[in-house]
Amino acid sequence: MSAISRRIFVASSVAAATSALLKPARAQVYPARPVTLIVPWGAGGGTDATARIVAALLEKELGQPVSVVNRTGGSGVAGHTEIANASPDGYTIGMLTVEIAMLHWQGLTRLTPRSFTPLALMNEDPSAIQVSASSPYKTAKDLSDAIKLAPPGKFRASGTGQGGIWHLALVGWMQAMGLPANQVSWSASNGAAPAMQDLVAGSLDLTTCSVPEARTTIEAGQVRSLAIMAPARNPVFPDVPTLKETLGIDYFTSSWRGIAAPRGLPTQIATRLTAALKTVYDSPDFKNVMSRRGFGTVWRDAGQFETFMDQADAQMGQAIKAAGFGKP
Repeated sequence: MSAISRRIFVASSVAAATSALLKPARAQVYPARPVTLIVPWGAGGGTDATARIVAALLEKELGQPVSVVNRTGGSGVAGHTEIANASPDGYTIGMLTVEIAMLHWQGLTRLTPRSFTPLALMNEDPSAIQVSASSPYKTAKDLSDAIKLAPPGKFRASGTGQGGIWHLALVGWMQAMGLPANQVSWSASNGAAPAMQDLVAGSLDLTTCSVPEARTTIEAGQVRSLAIMAPARNPVFPDVPTLKETLGIDYFTSSWRGIAAPRGLPTQIATRLTAALKTVYDSPDFKNVMSRRGFGTVWRDAGQFETFMDQADAQMGQAIKAAGFGKP
């Protein structure tokens, strides 16, 4: 064999060996290892419950374990920050909640919905108007007419903390009726459950949390839900009309949950995850779990979810400024 032939043979052998070594890495298909799903809220709540059914079903689609990790603190800032700061490789994803459209307006973080790669919106629960069973107001129109005639602050409402999503729902509703943001005074609470008990006890006139959160007291005959702030009725609660039906007001607001990844996620991985999440969403297991809890199910793919968050961001900004909670 000539020197030239030997060099060609050696070069070819090295190239073949290199190709053999690289081929497994190139052929590696996402995901090749476990995936982490970060939840910005504590274990046991509605967001955690939704995340865990999504994770359990997503494992089957991805063929890898999907572990839920709760990162609480800062009214949702800690968890959302951890999602945004993770490596955009598809191995850390997270559940975004409505607070990501609120926190930056309140000066609590620089994160906005645009800080993430949206994958899918899977849950939405509109705000609703509840009164006690003993209330004289039988319809949303009865209540609204009384609020309009009353001096500011006479009616008291609750459902969450000051400046929380259900407080902003009330502010937006008042604005939609042409009333001041503080026409109904807000009594801060540690969530919907204690607010519903205060409503039953008679220390509140109304609450503006979602119907699923009021479900227990509604089914016990202690509370009536007068209307939801949504474009259509919730099929789980078909007897509750919309604001549009009762007042002619096109005002919608809701608590929502969707899956996202850090900004910069490669398109092929994002596409793979969105497709897997659609299969999860369409599964009877997901629908049954959400229905049993009374949670609303809605599907918006990556592009639709991004548009939805942009709209929510603008709406929340307007309500926060009107309520006087905006950053200086």
